[in-house]
Amino acid sequence: MRSLRLSTTLALGATAALLLTGCLGSSGSGDQDANRNADAKKVELTIGSNAVKGGKSSAGATFIEDVLIPKFVADQKAKGVDVAVKFQGDGSDDEVYKQKLSLDLSNKSGPDLIQIDGIWVGEFAQAGYIKPLTDTIGDAAKVDNWDGWKQIPESVQQLGTFESKRYGVPGGTDGRVLYFNKKLFQQAGLPADWQPKSWDDIIAAGQALKKLSGVTPIQINAGTAMGEATTMQGVLPLLVGTGTTIYPDGKWLGYTPKFRQVLEFYHQIYSSGLGDPVLQREAKGRDKSFAQFAANKIGILLESDYFWRSVVEPKEGVAKMADRDTAVGYALIPAARPGGGVNGQDFVSMSGGGATVINPNTKFPQQAWELLQFMNSAEMVKESLNGAAKITQRTDVNTEVLATDPMLNFVATKVLPITQYRPGLAEYPRVSAALQQATADVISGKTTEAASIAYQKAVVAAAGSKDKVAGN
Repeated sequence: MRSLRLSTTLALGATAALLLTGCLGSSGSGDQDANRNADAKKVELTIGSNAVKGGKSSAGATFIEDVLIPKFVADQKAKGVDVAVKFQGDGSDDEVYKQKLSLDLSNKSGPDLIQIDGIWVGEFAQAGYIKPLTDTIGDAAKVDNWDGWKQIPESVQQLGTFESKRYGVPGGTDGRVLYFNKKLFQQAGLPADWQPKSWDDIIAAGQALKKLSGVTPIQINAGTAMGEATTMQGVLPLLVGTGTTIYPDGKWLGYTPKFRQVLEFYHQIYSSGLGDPVLQREAKGRDKSFAQFAANKIGILLESDYFWRSVVEPKEGVAKMADRDTAVGYALIPAARPGGGVNGQDFVSMSGGGATVINPNTKFPQQAWELLQFMNSAEMVKESLNGAAKITQRTDVNTEVLATDPMLNFVATKVLPITQYRPGLAEYPRVSAALQQATADVISGKTTEAASIAYQKAVVAAAGSKDKVAGN
C-alpha cells in the first residue's frame, strides 16, 4: 500500500491513473479545432483506470462500470446523443503505469479522459502531454463557468493546477493533523481539547508526556525507511509551518534558515527522548507506530485522515481502537509560531490526491468535457462513495456525507482550506528522497548543519543545477 494511502480516498480519486491502449480514433495534434465533432450525434469515449473489479482499486472500477457509465449514457440519450463509453481496467504498479501513460500520451494516443496523481500534473504539462482545459475546450468562459468550481476549495484546486492554469478537475483528497491520545493526555495533566499554537506547544506537551512510563511522547515520521511518509507526514507539513514550501518562486528549496529550522525541530524531538529514533529506521516502523498509538504507547502522532478511517477504525482498522471516538483527539498542525506559516497562516497542512484531465488528442473534446463535469457532479461524487464516509473534493458533498463523522468533517472544513500540495514536477521524487535522508542524518546523530549541507548537495543534484535551487 502506498504511503500516502491515496487509494482510500474518493473512488474516483487520483491513484487510479488511466490505462492507455491507443483507443483514440484520431492521432491528430493538440492544435486541432477544439470544436471538432461538437455536434456529433454518435460519440465514442473511453475511460480507463488502473483499477479492476475484484483487484486493485476494485471499488473505483465497479463505480465507473456499473454506475457512472450507464448514467452518463442515459443522460446523453435524453439530449439526443448516442454515446458509447468504454471502460478498460489495469492493475499495474503506479510507476509502471505512469510510464505507460507517458509513452502513449507522447504518441498522441490513449483514453479521452485521464485520471492522474496530482503530483504528475506539472510534469505532464511541461512535457506537453496535457494542456490547460481552456485550450482543449477552446472556450475559457465555458470552463470557468462550470458550477462545480464553486464547490471545490481553491486550495484543493491546486491538485489539477499548474502555473495558475487548470489542467483538470480534482478528485478526492485528504488532510494531515496531529492526533493525540486523550487517555495519556489526561494522565499527563494535558487538556482533552488540546490545540497547540506553536511548535513550542508541541514540545511542552511532549515534555509532560515524557513523565509517563513506557510512553513515546511524539511520533513525527523521519528517515528513509518510512519513504514518502516521512516527507508528507513530517518534513513538508513542518516546512510550510516555517512560511515556505519545497518549491518557492519556481526553485527547489535548498539549505536555508527555514529548512534548517525544520531539522532543528527534528533534533529537538529525537535527541531528547521525546521521539523514538530506532522506530524511524525500522522497515515496518510506520506500522509499528500505529500499533503503539493504539496500545496507548504514543502520545502525539502526525498523520492523515487515513489514520482515523483505516488504522484505528474500531471494526475494520489495522490497529483497531474500540474507544477511538472518545480516546483519540485531533488538532490542527500549528505553524512554528502564530502567523508564521505559509501565507501568514497560524495553522498548516499537506494533502494528497489527484485530478482528471482530458486527453488533448481526443476526437470529442466537447463531449469529454461533458463527461468530466458529469463525473464530478455532486450526484456522481456522492454515489462513488457507496455509502462510505470519505473526504471528497466537493464541499456540498462533504457537508452531507461527513455530518456524522466529526473528525472527517474537521478535515473537510478546517484543514482543506489551509492545506498545500506537493509540486507535480519530475524532480520531486529525488528531492523527496533528499528530504528523507536529511531527517535520517539528524536522527542518527549528525548536526543539523552537517545534514543541511549534505541536503544542499543532494537537492542540487536532484534539480540538475544550482540555479534551480534556492539557498546556499
